Amino acid sequence: MKALRLIFAGLVLFLMVLSIEPAKSQCAMCSAQVETNAKSGSKATHGLNNGVLLLLAAPYLAAGCVGYIWYKNYRRKNVDLKMRNEKLNLN
Repeated sequence: MKALRLIFAGLVLFLMVLSIEPAKSQCAMCSAQVETNAKSGSKATHGLNNGVLLLLAAPYLAAGCVGYIWYKNYRRKNVDLKMRNEKLNLN
């Protein structure tokens, strides 16, 4: 059953990678400015792309830092589990 879940997750991931399409989500002003700069050979389009990637990466970095701090502060060390040796009746 575990192998089936792993295969299914791999298949879903593979299909998600195949279905990537470029998105055009700029306002009219930004789109016109980028097209004008690209045609004139300016490097402003490269800077715009870097800015978008920076804005995209910031939330992931923040969530990663919070997760790391939470993991370091709240993980338990040397926990002694006091479990009974007798079987439990769940009925």
